[in-house]
Amino acid sequence: MTTSPSRLDHPGSAARSAPTRIPATVITGFLGAGKTTLIRHLMENAGGRRIALIINEFGDVGMDREILAACGVEGCAEDDIVELANGCICCTVADEFLPTMEALLARETPPDHIIIETSGLALPKPLVKAFEWPAIRARVTVDGVVAVVDGRAVLDGFFAGDVAGLAAQKAADPSLDHDNPLEEVFEDQVLCADMVVLNKADLLAPGELETLIKTLEAEARPGTRMVPVEHGRVDPAVALGLVAGVEDDLAARPSHHDTEEDHDHDDFDSFVIDIAPVADPVAYAKALTAVVEAHNILRVKGYLDVPGKPMRHLLQGVGPRMAGYFDRPWKTEETRQGRLVVIGLHGLDESAIREAIGQLAVSLSFHKL
Repeated sequence: MTTSPSRLDHPGSAARSAPTRIPATVITGFLGAGKTTLIRHLMENAGGRRIALIINEFGDVGMDREILAACGVEGCAEDDIVELANGCICCTVADEFLPTMEALLARETPPDHIIIETSGLALPKPLVKAFEWPAIRARVTVDGVVAVVDGRAVLDGFFAGDVAGLAAQKAADPSLDHDNPLEEVFEDQVLCADMVVLNKADLLAPGELETLIKTLEAEARPGTRMVPVEHGRVDPAVALGLVAGVEDDLAARPSHHDTEEDHDHDDFDSFVIDIAPVADPVAYAKALTAVVEAHNILRVKGYLDVPGKPMRHLLQGVGPRMAGYFDRPWKTEETRQGRLVVIGLHGLDESAIREAIGQLAVSLSFHKL
């Protein structure tokens, strides 16, 4: 594990004294909402601040660290990013997060700002509670919690079948209970936020943005900022300058899990599949969509090996929506191996999904190993 902060220095930055309390921004949001895209934008426009990144992912194999490391932005190099895999950060605070924070703060030149990307299934409130740890609280303040929302997914009923109807019911009866793990995680993320980034606004038809804002305002705490954006393009001065002091405001951030002593993610499954070389990534993504829909898969992301191409192909899907592009050249020391992470609700038929995805290479006459 590395703990080097971003080296986005400007003249004289190395000589500056560290602030009494370093601001930290928690970026949360459901699977595929665009958290990593937002972070990349923030890093590209950091204005000379040394920013430390802590990236957390659900499951044993992390992808976001590699995506950021491949972006070509100074400060996003592999040695500049801390990755905490093997579970959601809200469940591994004592074992992984606190030692990582202590290591960052012990550096001779500590970061100017810390950005923490939670996994898409993490609850932000338990993470913020970790900032009450005396050694952390004396040195760091939570500047704000930013929740990234996939607006298209919300309006398409990804979290609840009738989002507008459910919002109206909750407005009339705040005690309304439900047992939808997707909705509970989504709501906890929004309820803890100081700012909600309405990402992928370009996918919304006229009038849908207003519906989305009304829906989320019914979910969020009063006064939460709603910021519609495309491709995570939020002004860093806003996203990293909320000055909310969240660690002192936890009582005003309700959660479905406030009464639970322990939180787990038994409602969700994740596994990794090695993928044979793919001759046509566009056709592959289309065929993969059918598998996703047949098995109610929530999220797929990973890389494809396209024969004859020097670059690997990044593939990401939120439900049936797929997107892909060549992100970076294959390294001379690495094996060209396609790999996909699959995430869904508990009960996924892993063997059937592995078989279906394995058959794609055959049915589409892709390049054989």
